[in-house]
Amino acid sequence: MLLSDRISPEYIKSLDLGEKKQLCDEIRAFLIEKVSGTGGHLASNLGTVELTVALHSVFSTPEDKIVFDVGHQCYTHKIITGRYDSFGTLRSDGGISGFPRSSESEHDAFIGGHSSISVSAALGIAKAMKLEGKPGNVVAVIGDGALTGGEAYEGLNNIGRDCGNLIIVLNDNEMSISRSKGTVADYLTRMRSTRSYYDKKEAVKEFLSHSSVGKEISKSLSGTKDLVKFAIYQSNIFEILGLKYYGPVNGHDVGKLIEMFEIAKITGEPCIIHIKTKKGKGYKPAELNSGEYHGIPRRGRRGAGSRSFSEIAGRTLAEYADNNERICAVTAAMKYATGMEHIAENYPQRFFDVGIAEQHALTFSCGLASQGMLPVFAVYSTFLQRCFDQLLHEASIEKKHIVLFIDRAGLVGEDGETHQGVYDVPMLTSVPNTEIWSPFDEVTLKACIERALNVSDGIAAVRYPRGLCPVGIPREYSDFYLDERPDSEKGTLVVTYGRISQNAAGTAGADVLTLLKIFPIPEEAVDIISGYKRVLVFEESMKNGGIGEKLLTALYEHGFTGKYSITALPAPPAAADVETQLMKAGLDRESIARAVNGK
Repeated sequence: MLLSDRISPEYIKSLDLGEKKQLCDEIRAFLIEKVSGTGGHLASNLGTVELTVALHSVFSTPEDKIVFDVGHQCYTHKIITGRYDSFGTLRSDGGISGFPRSSESEHDAFIGGHSSISVSAALGIAKAMKLEGKPGNVVAVIGDGALTGGEAYEGLNNIGRDCGNLIIVLNDNEMSISRSKGTVADYLTRMRSTRSYYDKKEAVKEFLSHSSVGKEISKSLSGTKDLVKFAIYQSNIFEILGLKYYGPVNGHDVGKLIEMFEIAKITGEPCIIHIKTKKGKGYKPAELNSGEYHGIPRRGRRGAGSRSFSEIAGRTLAEYADNNERICAVTAAMKYATGMEHIAENYPQRFFDVGIAEQHALTFSCGLASQGMLPVFAVYSTFLQRCFDQLLHEASIEKKHIVLFIDRAGLVGEDGETHQGVYDVPMLTSVPNTEIWSPFDEVTLKACIERALNVSDGIAAVRYPRGLCPVGIPREYSDFYLDERPDSEKGTLVVTYGRISQNAAGTAGADVLTLLKIFPIPEEAVDIISGYKRVLVFEESMKNGGIGEKLLTALYEHGFTGKYSITALPAPPAAADVETQLMKAGLDRESIARAVNGK
Protein backbone atom coordinates (compact mmCIF):
# COMPACT_ATOMS: atom_id res chain seq x y z
CA MET A 1 0.00 0.00 0.00
CA LEU A 2 1.42 3.37 -1.06
CA LEU A 3 -0.96 5.67 0.80
CA SER A 4 0.12 6.23 4.39
CA ASP A 5 1.34 8.95 6.73
CA ARG A 6 4.57 9.16 4.73
CA ILE A 7 2.76 10.76 1.81
CA SER A 8 4.12 14.17 0.81
CA PRO A 9 4.90 16.12 -2.35
CA GLU A 10 8.47 14.76 -2.23
CA TYR A 11 7.19 11.20 -1.86
CA ILE A 12 4.89 11.66 -4.88
CA LYS A 13 7.87 12.71 -7.01
CA SER A 14 9.80 9.56 -6.04
CA LEU A 15 7.17 7.18 -7.45
CA ASP A 16 7.23 5.78 -10.96
CA LEU A 17 4.21 6.12 -13.25
CA GLY A 18 2.74 2.73 -12.34
CA GLU A 19 2.98 3.53 -8.65
CA LYS A 20 1.34 6.90 -9.19
CA LYS A 21 -1.61 5.20 -10.88
CA GLN A 22 -1.87 2.79 -7.95
CA LEU A 23 -1.70 5.69 -5.51
CA CYS A 24 -4.58 7.41 -7.32
CA ASP A 25 -6.74 4.34 -6.82
CA GLU A 26 -5.85 4.23 -3.13
CA ILE A 27 -6.57 7.93 -2.63
CA ARG A 28 -9.93 7.54 -4.34
CA ALA A 29 -10.89 4.66 -2.03
CA PHE A 30 -9.67 6.68 0.98
CA LEU A 31 -11.83 9.66 -0.06
CA ILE A 32 -14.95 7.53 -0.44
CA GLU A 33 -14.44 6.00 3.00
CA LYS A 34 -13.57 9.20 4.87
CA VAL A 35 -15.94 11.69 3.23
CA SER A 36 -18.84 9.26 3.64
CA GLY A 37 -18.18 9.59 7.38
CA THR A 38 -17.29 13.27 7.72
CA GLY A 39 -19.55 14.66 5.02
CA GLY A 40 -18.20 17.00 2.40
CA HIS A 41 -17.77 17.47 -1.33
CA LEU A 42 -17.31 13.98 -2.69
CA ALA A 43 -18.02 13.85 -6.43
CA SER A 44 -15.86 16.84 -7.36
CA ASN A 45 -12.89 15.52 -5.39
CA LEU A 46 -13.12 12.04 -6.90
CA GLY A 47 -12.78 13.71 -10.29
CA THR A 48 -9.50 15.51 -9.48
CA VAL A 49 -7.33 12.77 -7.97
CA GLU A 50 -5.09 12.21 -11.01
CA LEU A 51 -4.94 15.95 -11.66
CA THR A 52 -3.64 16.65 -8.15
CA VAL A 53 -1.12 13.82 -8.16
CA ALA A 54 0.19 15.09 -11.52
CA LEU A 55 0.43 18.66 -10.21
CA HIS A 56 2.52 17.58 -7.24
CA SER A 57 4.66 15.40 -9.52
CA VAL A 58 5.72 18.43 -11.55
CA PHE A 59 5.42 21.43 -9.25
CA SER A 60 6.90 21.93 -5.78
CA THR A 61 4.71 23.66 -3.22
CA PRO A 62 4.98 25.96 -1.35
CA GLU A 63 7.57 27.53 -3.71
CA ASP A 64 5.17 26.90 -6.59
CA LYS A 65 1.64 28.05 -5.80
CA ILE A 66 -1.56 26.13 -6.55
CA VAL A 67 -4.78 28.15 -6.33
CA PHE A 68 -7.93 26.02 -6.29
CA ASP A 69 -11.10 27.71 -7.53
CA VAL A 70 -13.53 26.59 -4.84
CA GLY A 71 -12.06 24.06 -2.45
CA HIS A 72 -14.56 21.45 -3.65
CA GLN A 73 -11.61 19.92 -5.51
CA CYS A 74 -8.75 20.28 -3.01
CA TYR A 75 -9.12 17.18 -0.78
CA THR A 76 -6.39 15.18 -2.55
CA HIS A 77 -4.11 18.20 -2.23
CA LYS A 78 -4.76 18.26 1.52
CA ILE A 79 -3.97 14.55 1.82
CA ILE A 80 -0.69 14.96 -0.05
CA THR A 81 0.42 18.05 1.86
CA GLY A 82 0.56 16.85 5.44
CA ARG A 83 -3.08 16.34 6.39
CA TYR A 84 -3.46 12.61 5.80
CA ASP A 85 -3.51 11.78 9.53
CA SER A 86 -5.99 14.54 10.36
CA PHE A 87 -8.27 14.01 7.36
CA GLY A 88 -10.88 12.30 9.54
CA THR A 89 -11.44 15.68 11.25
CA LEU A 90 -12.48 17.31 7.96
CA ARG A 91 -15.17 19.98 8.47
CA SER A 92 -15.48 19.28 12.20
CA ASP A 93 -15.00 21.40 15.31
CA GLY A 94 -11.26 22.00 15.65
CA GLY A 95 -10.53 19.95 12.52
CA ILE A 96 -9.25 20.82 9.06
CA SER A 97 -11.27 23.04 6.77
CA GLY A 98 -13.20 21.78 3.76
CA PHE A 99 -11.55 24.54 1.72
CA PRO A 100 -7.98 25.74 1.15
CA ARG A 101 -6.77 27.89 4.04
CA SER A 102 -3.33 29.50 4.04
CA SER A 103 -3.57 29.71 7.84
CA GLU A 104 -3.91 25.91 7.90
CA SER A 105 -0.97 25.01 5.63
CA GLU A 106 1.81 26.78 3.77
CA HIS A 107 0.86 24.59 0.80
CA ASP A 108 -2.54 26.34 0.52
CA ALA A 109 -1.74 29.42 -1.54
CA PHE A 110 -5.11 31.15 -1.26
CA ILE A 111 -8.53 30.76 0.36
CA GLY A 112 -11.07 29.10 -1.94
CA GLY A 113 -14.62 29.03 -0.61
CA HIS A 114 -16.38 30.91 -3.42
CA SER A 115 -16.23 30.35 -7.15
CA SER A 116 -14.53 32.14 -10.07
CA ILE A 117 -11.75 33.81 -8.04
CA SER A 118 -8.74 31.66 -8.92
CA VAL A 119 -7.50 33.43 -12.05
CA SER A 120 -7.52 36.87 -10.43
CA ALA A 121 -5.85 35.56 -7.27
CA ALA A 122 -3.25 33.55 -9.18
CA LEU A 123 -2.48 36.52 -11.42
CA GLY A 124 -1.90 38.71 -8.37
CA ILE A 125 0.37 36.09 -6.81
CA ALA A 126 2.31 35.62 -10.06
CA LYS A 127 2.84 39.36 -10.49
CA ALA A 128 3.99 39.71 -6.88
CA MET A 129 6.49 36.87 -7.29
CA LYS A 130 7.92 38.56 -10.39
CA LEU A 131 8.16 41.93 -8.65
CA GLU A 132 10.04 40.34 -5.76
CA GLY A 133 12.25 38.22 -8.03
CA LYS A 134 10.96 34.96 -6.57
CA PRO A 135 11.25 31.82 -8.69
CA GLY A 136 8.36 29.44 -9.17
CA ASN A 137 5.15 28.91 -11.07
CA VAL A 138 1.56 29.71 -10.17
CA VAL A 139 -1.18 27.26 -11.16
CA ALA A 140 -4.86 28.20 -11.08
CA VAL A 141 -7.23 25.20 -11.12
CA ILE A 142 -10.66 26.32 -12.30
CA GLY A 143 -13.74 24.30 -13.21
CA ASP A 144 -15.92 24.79 -16.27
CA GLY A 145 -18.78 25.80 -13.99
CA ALA A 146 -16.66 28.58 -12.48
CA LEU A 147 -16.06 29.92 -15.98
CA THR A 148 -19.71 31.00 -16.02
CA GLY A 149 -18.76 33.61 -13.40
CA GLY A 150 -17.76 37.04 -14.65
CA GLU A 151 -14.76 37.48 -12.36
CA ALA A 152 -12.99 34.63 -14.15
CA TYR A 153 -13.06 36.66 -17.38
CA GLU A 154 -11.97 39.82 -15.66
CA GLY A 155 -8.89 37.89 -14.56
CA LEU A 156 -8.30 36.31 -17.98
CA ASN A 157 -8.60 39.70 -19.67
CA ASN A 158 -5.79 41.10 -17.50
CA ILE A 159 -3.17 38.37 -17.89
CA GLY A 160 -1.26 39.59 -20.94
CA ARG A 161 1.75 37.81 -22.41
CA ASP A 162 4.36 38.86 -19.84
CA CYS A 163 3.21 36.52 -17.09
CA GLY A 164 5.00 33.34 -18.11
CA ASN A 165 4.90 31.82 -14.65
CA LEU A 166 1.09 31.54 -14.73
CA ILE A 167 -0.57 28.27 -15.77
CA ILE A 168 -4.35 27.81 -15.77
CA VAL A 169 -5.82 24.32 -15.61
CA LEU A 170 -9.40 24.21 -16.84
CA ASN A 171 -10.99 21.18 -15.20
CA ASP A 172 -13.86 20.44 -17.55
CA ASN A 173 -16.30 17.93 -16.07
CA GLU A 174 -19.38 19.42 -17.77
CA MET A 175 -20.94 20.13 -14.38
CA SER A 176 -20.93 22.82 -11.75
CA ILE A 177 -23.39 22.05 -8.93
CA SER A 178 -26.28 21.99 -11.33
CA ARG A 179 -25.40 21.34 -14.97
CA SER A 180 -23.39 24.19 -16.46
CA LYS A 181 -25.52 26.68 -18.35
CA GLY A 182 -25.01 29.32 -20.99
CA THR A 183 -22.87 30.17 -23.98
CA VAL A 184 -19.61 29.29 -22.21
CA ALA A 185 -20.79 25.75 -21.55
CA ASP A 186 -21.85 25.43 -25.20
CA TYR A 187 -18.48 26.78 -26.34
CA LEU A 188 -16.56 24.24 -24.27
CA THR A 189 -18.74 21.49 -25.69
CA ARG A 190 -17.77 22.56 -29.22
CA MET A 191 -14.09 22.64 -28.21
CA ARG A 192 -14.29 19.07 -26.95
CA SER A 193 -15.63 17.94 -30.31
CA THR A 194 -12.84 19.50 -32.40
CA ARG A 195 -9.95 17.26 -31.41
CA SER A 196 -9.59 16.52 -35.12
CA TYR A 197 -7.87 19.89 -35.49
CA TYR A 198 -4.94 18.70 -33.42
CA ASP A 199 -4.78 15.36 -35.24
CA LYS A 200 -4.67 17.16 -38.63
CA LYS A 201 -2.06 19.63 -37.44
CA GLU A 202 0.25 16.89 -36.15
CA ALA A 203 -0.20 14.85 -39.33
CA VAL A 204 0.77 17.82 -41.51
CA LYS A 205 3.81 18.59 -39.36
CA GLU A 206 4.93 14.95 -39.52
CA PHE A 207 4.57 14.87 -43.33
CA LEU A 208 6.46 18.13 -43.90
CA SER A 209 9.33 17.19 -41.59
CA HIS A 210 10.52 14.37 -43.90
CA SER A 211 11.99 16.60 -46.62
CA SER A 212 14.02 19.78 -46.92
CA VAL A 213 11.30 21.30 -49.11
CA GLY A 214 8.70 20.35 -46.55
CA LYS A 215 10.70 22.01 -43.78
CA GLU A 216 10.79 25.25 -45.76
CA ILE A 217 7.06 25.03 -46.40
CA SER A 218 6.53 24.46 -42.68
CA LYS A 219 8.45 27.66 -41.89
CA SER A 220 6.35 29.68 -44.31
CA LEU A 221 3.15 28.25 -42.94
CA SER A 222 4.00 29.34 -39.37
CA GLY A 223 3.10 32.92 -40.30
CA THR A 224 -0.39 31.89 -41.38
CA LYS A 225 -1.18 29.27 -38.77
CA ASP A 226 -3.58 31.56 -36.93
CA LEU A 227 -5.63 31.97 -40.12
CA VAL A 228 -5.63 28.21 -40.72
CA LYS A 229 -6.52 27.59 -37.11
CA PHE A 230 -9.44 30.02 -37.29
CA ALA A 231 -10.76 28.29 -40.42
CA ILE A 232 -10.55 24.80 -38.93
CA TYR A 233 -11.19 25.53 -35.30
CA GLN A 234 -13.48 28.59 -35.39
CA SER A 235 -11.01 30.46 -33.16
CA ASN A 236 -10.11 29.93 -29.51
CA ILE A 237 -11.12 32.51 -26.95
CA PHE A 238 -8.21 31.68 -24.66
CA GLU A 239 -5.56 32.30 -27.31
CA ILE A 240 -7.30 35.55 -28.25
CA LEU A 241 -6.81 36.57 -24.63
CA GLY A 242 -3.08 35.85 -24.87
CA LEU A 243 -2.92 32.34 -23.47
CA LYS A 244 -1.24 29.39 -25.13
CA TYR A 245 -3.88 26.66 -25.33
CA TYR A 246 -3.23 22.93 -24.76
CA GLY A 247 -5.92 20.30 -24.88
CA PRO A 248 -8.34 18.75 -24.46
CA VAL A 249 -6.39 16.24 -22.34
CA ASN A 250 -7.71 13.15 -20.53
CA GLY A 251 -7.77 14.33 -16.92
CA HIS A 252 -7.54 10.77 -15.61
CA ASP A 253 -4.33 9.91 -17.48
CA VAL A 254 -1.61 10.74 -14.95
CA GLY A 255 1.19 10.28 -17.46
CA LYS A 256 -0.36 12.59 -20.03
CA LEU A 257 -1.11 15.22 -17.40
CA ILE A 258 2.48 15.14 -16.13
CA GLU A 259 3.73 15.54 -19.69
CA MET A 260 1.47 18.53 -20.30
CA PHE A 261 2.43 20.24 -17.04
CA GLU A 262 6.13 19.77 -17.78
CA ILE A 263 5.68 21.30 -21.26
CA ALA A 264 3.80 24.26 -19.80
CA LYS A 265 6.49 24.73 -17.17
CA ILE A 266 9.28 24.73 -19.77
CA THR A 267 7.68 27.03 -22.35
CA GLY A 268 7.49 29.98 -19.97
CA GLU A 269 4.33 31.39 -21.55
CA PRO A 270 1.01 32.05 -19.83
CA CYS A 271 -1.12 29.10 -20.86
CA ILE A 272 -4.31 27.19 -20.29
CA ILE A 273 -4.41 23.41 -20.13
CA HIS A 274 -7.89 22.10 -20.88
CA ILE A 275 -8.45 18.74 -19.18
CA LYS A 276 -11.51 16.53 -19.34
CA THR A 277 -12.54 14.72 -16.13
CA LYS A 278 -15.51 12.80 -14.84
CA LYS A 279 -17.14 14.05 -11.68
CA GLY A 280 -17.51 11.21 -9.18
CA LYS A 281 -14.84 9.12 -10.98
CA GLY A 282 -14.46 5.64 -9.53
CA TYR A 283 -17.63 5.63 -7.41
CA LYS A 284 -20.60 4.54 -9.47
CA PRO A 285 -23.38 6.29 -7.46
CA ALA A 286 -21.49 9.61 -7.75
CA GLU A 287 -20.75 9.05 -11.44
CA LEU A 288 -24.42 8.45 -12.18
CA ASN A 289 -25.66 11.37 -10.05
CA SER A 290 -22.85 13.84 -9.45
CA GLY A 291 -25.32 16.55 -8.41
CA GLU A 292 -26.63 14.38 -5.57
CA TYR A 293 -23.08 13.55 -4.47
CA HIS A 294 -21.62 17.03 -4.98
CA GLY A 295 -21.95 17.61 -1.25
CA ILE A 296 -22.99 14.86 1.14
CA PRO A 297 -23.93 15.19 4.82
CA ARG A 298 -22.12 13.60 7.72
CA ARG A 299 -23.12 9.96 8.11
CA GLY A 300 -26.55 9.60 9.70
CA ARG A 301 -27.69 13.15 8.98
CA ARG A 302 -29.91 12.89 5.92
CA GLY A 303 -33.18 13.03 7.87
CA ALA A 304 -35.05 10.83 5.40
CA GLY A 305 -38.76 11.47 5.21
CA SER A 306 -38.61 15.11 6.36
CA ARG A 307 -38.75 18.17 4.15
CA SER A 308 -36.28 21.01 4.17
CA PHE A 309 -37.02 24.73 4.09
CA SER A 310 -35.64 24.74 0.53
CA GLU A 311 -37.99 21.99 -0.62
CA ILE A 312 -41.07 23.66 0.87
CA ALA A 313 -40.11 27.07 -0.53
CA GLY A 314 -39.63 25.62 -4.01
CA ARG A 315 -42.92 23.73 -4.01
CA THR A 316 -44.80 26.72 -2.63
CA LEU A 317 -43.43 28.98 -5.36
CA ALA A 318 -44.43 26.46 -8.03
CA GLU A 319 -47.99 26.46 -6.65
CA TYR A 320 -48.18 30.25 -6.85
CA ALA A 321 -46.84 30.08 -10.42
CA ASP A 322 -49.85 27.93 -11.35
CA ASN A 323 -52.08 30.96 -10.92
CA ASN A 324 -49.72 33.82 -11.73
CA GLU A 325 -48.06 33.87 -15.14
CA ARG A 326 -45.86 36.80 -14.07
CA ILE A 327 -43.85 34.68 -11.62
CA CYS A 328 -40.38 33.70 -12.84
CA ALA A 329 -37.64 31.81 -10.98
CA VAL A 330 -33.95 32.64 -11.26
CA THR A 331 -31.04 30.71 -9.77
CA ALA A 332 -27.26 30.66 -10.09
CA ALA A 333 -26.34 26.99 -10.70
CA MET A 334 -28.42 25.96 -7.66
CA LYS A 335 -31.62 24.58 -9.15
CA TYR A 336 -31.87 21.50 -6.97
CA ALA A 337 -30.16 22.90 -3.89
CA THR A 338 -32.71 25.73 -3.64
CA GLY A 339 -35.79 23.69 -4.57
CA MET A 340 -36.31 25.44 -7.90
CA GLU A 341 -36.54 22.19 -9.85
CA HIS A 342 -40.32 22.20 -9.29
CA ILE A 343 -41.02 25.40 -11.15
CA ALA A 344 -38.34 24.46 -13.72
CA GLU A 345 -40.21 21.25 -14.47
CA ASN A 346 -43.68 22.80 -14.66
CA TYR A 347 -42.80 26.13 -16.29
CA PRO A 348 -39.42 25.81 -18.05
CA GLN A 349 -40.01 29.00 -20.05
CA ARG A 350 -40.22 30.94 -16.77
CA PHE A 351 -37.17 29.35 -15.15
CA PHE A 352 -33.67 30.73 -15.64
CA ASP A 353 -30.45 29.10 -14.41
CA VAL A 354 -27.76 31.66 -15.23
CA GLY A 355 -24.75 29.68 -14.01
CA ILE A 356 -22.41 30.88 -11.28
CA ALA A 357 -23.20 34.53 -11.95
CA GLU A 358 -25.06 36.01 -9.00
CA GLN A 359 -24.53 39.64 -10.04
CA HIS A 360 -26.04 38.93 -13.45
CA ALA A 361 -28.90 37.03 -11.82
CA LEU A 362 -29.83 40.03 -9.68
CA THR A 363 -29.67 42.57 -12.50
CA PHE A 364 -31.43 40.14 -14.84
CA SER A 365 -34.21 39.82 -12.24
CA CYS A 366 -34.52 43.60 -12.14
CA GLY A 367 -34.80 43.61 -15.92
CA LEU A 368 -37.66 41.13 -15.69
CA ALA A 369 -39.33 43.25 -13.02
CA SER A 370 -39.03 46.40 -15.11
CA GLN A 371 -41.35 44.81 -17.66
CA GLY A 372 -43.98 43.70 -15.17
CA MET A 373 -42.74 40.20 -14.37
CA LEU A 374 -42.40 38.99 -10.76
CA PRO A 375 -38.92 37.42 -10.46
CA VAL A 376 -37.87 35.25 -7.53
CA PHE A 377 -34.11 34.88 -7.18
CA ALA A 378 -33.26 31.82 -5.06
CA VAL A 379 -29.73 32.15 -3.71
CA TYR A 380 -27.61 31.06 -0.76
CA SER A 381 -27.06 33.82 1.78
CA THR A 382 -23.28 33.59 1.37
CA PHE A 383 -23.54 34.08 -2.41
CA LEU A 384 -25.99 36.98 -2.14
CA GLN A 385 -23.01 38.92 -0.75
CA ARG A 386 -21.77 39.26 -4.33
CA CYS A 387 -24.83 41.32 -5.28
CA PHE A 388 -24.61 44.32 -2.97
CA ASP A 389 -24.04 46.86 -5.73
CA GLN A 390 -26.86 45.42 -7.81
CA LEU A 391 -29.24 45.54 -4.84
CA LEU A 392 -28.45 49.21 -4.28
CA HIS A 393 -28.33 50.43 -7.85
CA GLU A 394 -30.57 48.25 -9.97
CA ALA A 395 -33.17 47.14 -7.42
CA SER A 396 -33.48 49.83 -4.76
CA ILE A 397 -33.32 53.26 -6.38
CA GLU A 398 -36.27 52.75 -8.72
CA LYS A 399 -37.96 50.31 -6.34
CA LYS A 400 -38.13 47.15 -8.44
CA HIS A 401 -40.33 44.44 -6.97
CA ILE A 402 -38.06 41.43 -6.82
CA VAL A 403 -38.29 38.57 -4.34
CA LEU A 404 -35.24 36.97 -2.76
CA PHE A 405 -35.43 33.43 -1.43
CA ILE A 406 -32.35 33.53 0.81
CA ASP A 407 -31.42 29.92 1.45
CA ARG A 408 -28.87 28.74 4.04
CA ALA A 409 -29.44 31.90 6.08
CA GLY A 410 -27.70 31.73 9.44
CA LEU A 411 -25.26 29.06 10.53
CA VAL A 412 -24.62 26.27 8.05
CA GLY A 413 -22.25 24.09 10.03
CA GLU A 414 -19.35 22.20 8.55
CA ASP A 415 -18.71 24.36 5.49
CA GLY A 416 -16.99 26.86 7.76
CA GLU A 417 -16.37 30.60 7.59
CA THR A 418 -16.72 31.00 3.83
CA HIS A 419 -20.31 29.75 3.72
CA GLN A 420 -21.97 30.94 6.94
CA GLY A 421 -25.09 32.91 6.05
CA VAL A 422 -24.62 35.65 8.62
CA TYR A 423 -24.18 38.80 6.54
CA ASP A 424 -27.47 39.06 4.64
CA VAL A 425 -29.29 40.88 7.47
CA PRO A 426 -26.68 43.63 8.00
CA MET A 427 -26.38 43.98 4.24
CA LEU A 428 -30.07 44.14 3.39
CA THR A 429 -31.05 46.42 6.27
CA SER A 430 -28.77 49.06 4.75
CA VAL A 431 -30.58 48.93 1.40
CA PRO A 432 -33.61 51.27 1.05
CA ASN A 433 -36.98 49.88 -0.05
CA THR A 434 -36.24 46.46 1.42
CA GLU A 435 -38.43 44.23 3.57
CA ILE A 436 -37.15 41.07 5.25
CA TRP A 437 -39.05 38.11 6.66
CA SER A 438 -37.54 35.29 8.70
CA PRO A 439 -39.88 32.29 9.12
CA PHE A 440 -39.31 29.51 11.63
CA ASP A 441 -41.57 26.67 10.43
CA GLU A 442 -43.62 25.54 7.43
CA VAL A 443 -46.67 27.60 8.35
CA THR A 444 -44.72 30.84 8.70
CA LEU A 445 -42.56 30.09 5.64
CA LYS A 446 -45.61 29.87 3.42
CA ALA A 447 -47.07 33.00 4.99
CA CYS A 448 -43.86 34.95 4.41
CA ILE A 449 -43.71 33.86 0.77
CA GLU A 450 -47.29 35.04 0.28
CA ARG A 451 -46.43 38.46 1.75
CA ALA A 452 -43.25 38.79 -0.29
CA LEU A 453 -45.05 37.95 -3.54
CA ASN A 454 -48.35 39.74 -3.07
CA VAL A 455 -47.97 42.48 -0.47
CA SER A 456 -44.48 43.93 -0.78
CA ASP A 457 -43.68 46.35 -3.60
CA GLY A 458 -39.88 46.65 -3.35
CA ILE A 459 -37.11 44.21 -2.53
CA ALA A 460 -38.80 41.42 -0.58
CA ALA A 461 -36.48 38.94 1.12
CA VAL A 462 -37.51 35.67 2.75
CA ARG A 463 -34.56 34.17 4.62
CA TYR A 464 -34.58 30.66 6.03
CA PRO A 465 -31.99 28.21 7.38
CA ARG A 466 -30.45 25.08 6.00
CA GLY A 467 -32.02 21.87 7.16
CA LEU A 468 -35.33 20.34 8.09
CA CYS A 469 -38.39 22.53 8.51
CA PRO A 470 -40.73 22.04 11.50
CA VAL A 471 -44.37 21.75 10.45
CA GLY A 472 -45.64 24.36 12.91
CA ILE A 473 -49.17 25.07 14.09
CA PRO A 474 -51.88 26.83 12.06
CA ARG A 475 -51.99 30.55 12.94
CA GLU A 476 -53.12 33.84 11.52
CA TYR A 477 -50.41 35.90 9.94
CA SER A 478 -48.85 38.60 12.12
CA ASP A 479 -45.61 40.55 11.72
CA PHE A 480 -44.65 39.29 15.20
CA TYR A 481 -45.89 36.93 17.90
CA LEU A 482 -45.81 37.63 21.65
CA ASP A 483 -45.75 34.72 24.09
CA GLU A 484 -46.53 36.12 27.54
CA ARG A 485 -45.36 33.84 30.36
CA PRO A 486 -47.27 33.88 33.67
CA ASP A 487 -44.05 34.19 35.69
CA SER A 488 -42.49 37.08 33.76
CA GLU A 489 -44.42 40.00 35.34
CA LYS A 490 -43.55 42.17 32.33
CA GLY A 491 -40.00 42.48 33.56
CA THR A 492 -37.89 40.53 31.07
CA LEU A 493 -38.47 40.07 27.35
CA VAL A 494 -36.59 37.85 24.93
CA VAL A 495 -36.66 39.10 21.32
CA THR A 496 -35.64 36.79 18.51
CA TYR A 497 -36.53 35.55 15.03
CA GLY A 498 -36.05 32.62 12.66
CA ARG A 499 -34.66 29.30 13.83
CA ILE A 500 -33.62 30.70 17.24
CA SER A 501 -37.28 31.23 18.16
CA GLN A 502 -37.51 27.46 18.62
CA ASN A 503 -34.77 27.65 21.25
CA ALA A 504 -36.31 30.66 22.99
CA ALA A 505 -39.86 29.27 23.13
CA GLY A 506 -41.10 28.69 26.66
CA THR A 507 -38.09 30.25 28.39
CA ALA A 508 -38.90 30.47 32.11
CA GLY A 509 -38.88 33.93 33.63
CA ALA A 510 -39.37 35.89 30.41
CA ASP A 511 -41.92 36.73 27.78
CA VAL A 512 -40.81 35.94 24.24
CA LEU A 513 -41.45 38.15 21.22
CA THR A 514 -40.72 36.48 17.88
CA LEU A 515 -40.37 38.75 14.88
CA LEU A 516 -41.61 37.34 11.58
CA LYS A 517 -41.14 40.53 9.64
CA ILE A 518 -37.73 41.49 10.94
CA PHE A 519 -37.18 44.65 8.89
CA PRO A 520 -38.41 47.30 8.98
CA ILE A 521 -39.12 46.41 12.59
CA PRO A 522 -42.89 46.75 13.11
CA GLU A 523 -43.77 49.91 15.07
CA GLU A 524 -46.29 48.01 17.18
CA ALA A 525 -43.57 45.58 18.21
CA VAL A 526 -41.27 48.45 19.21
CA ASP A 527 -44.08 49.90 21.35
CA ILE A 528 -44.52 46.60 23.16
CA ILE A 529 -40.80 46.01 23.67
CA SER A 530 -40.25 49.51 25.08
CA GLY A 531 -42.59 48.67 27.96
CA TYR A 532 -40.20 46.09 29.44
CA LYS A 533 -37.49 46.77 31.99
CA ARG A 534 -35.03 44.28 30.53
CA VAL A 535 -34.71 43.19 26.90
CA LEU A 536 -32.46 40.40 25.63
CA VAL A 537 -32.06 39.97 21.86
CA PHE A 538 -30.83 36.69 20.38
CA GLU A 539 -30.11 36.55 16.66
CA GLU A 540 -28.39 34.15 14.29
CA SER A 541 -26.59 36.87 12.40
CA MET A 542 -23.66 39.24 12.75
CA LYS A 543 -24.00 41.58 15.71
CA ASN A 544 -22.68 44.62 13.85
CA GLY A 545 -25.53 45.92 11.73
CA GLY A 546 -27.96 43.27 12.92
CA ILE A 547 -31.57 43.54 14.04
CA GLY A 548 -30.48 43.92 17.67
CA GLU A 549 -28.69 47.16 16.87
CA LYS A 550 -31.55 48.41 14.71
CA LEU A 551 -34.02 47.68 17.53
CA LEU A 552 -31.86 49.47 20.09
CA THR A 553 -31.91 52.61 17.93
CA ALA A 554 -35.71 52.41 17.63
CA LEU A 555 -36.12 51.89 21.39
CA TYR A 556 -33.89 54.86 22.17
CA GLU A 557 -36.14 57.02 20.01
CA HIS A 558 -39.09 55.69 22.08
CA GLY A 559 -37.38 56.77 25.31
CA PHE A 560 -36.46 53.25 26.47
CA THR A 561 -34.30 53.33 29.63
CA GLY A 562 -34.23 49.67 30.59
CA LYS A 563 -31.42 47.13 30.40
CA TYR A 564 -30.58 45.81 26.96
CA SER A 565 -28.30 43.07 25.63
CA ILE A 566 -27.60 41.49 22.25
CA THR A 567 -26.36 37.95 21.79
CA ALA A 568 -25.22 37.50 18.18
CA LEU A 569 -22.13 36.58 16.20
CA PRO A 570 -18.96 38.67 16.39
CA ALA A 571 -17.48 36.77 13.43
CA PRO A 572 -18.47 33.85 11.19
CA PRO A 573 -17.61 30.63 13.04
CA ALA A 574 -15.24 27.92 11.86
CA ALA A 575 -16.42 24.49 10.80
CA ALA A 576 -18.46 22.49 13.32
CA ASP A 577 -21.95 21.05 13.40
CA VAL A 578 -24.71 23.65 13.74
CA GLU A 579 -25.58 22.58 17.28
CA THR A 580 -22.01 23.22 18.41
CA GLN A 581 -21.91 26.57 16.63
CA LEU A 582 -25.16 27.67 18.27
CA MET A 583 -23.90 26.59 21.68
CA LYS A 584 -20.62 28.47 21.29
CA ALA A 585 -22.51 31.58 20.17
CA GLY A 586 -24.88 31.43 23.16
CA LEU A 587 -27.88 30.78 20.94
CA ASP A 588 -28.92 27.29 22.06
CA ARG A 589 -31.81 26.67 24.45
CA GLU A 590 -29.66 26.23 27.55
CA SER A 591 -27.60 29.36 26.90
CA ILE A 592 -30.73 31.47 26.40
CA ALA A 593 -32.19 30.18 29.67
CA ARG A 594 -28.95 30.96 31.55
CA ALA A 595 -28.86 34.49 30.11
CA VAL A 596 -32.46 35.15 31.15
CA ASN A 597 -31.75 33.94 34.68
CA GLY A 598 -28.54 35.93 34.96
CA LYS A 599 -26.22 32.93 35.12
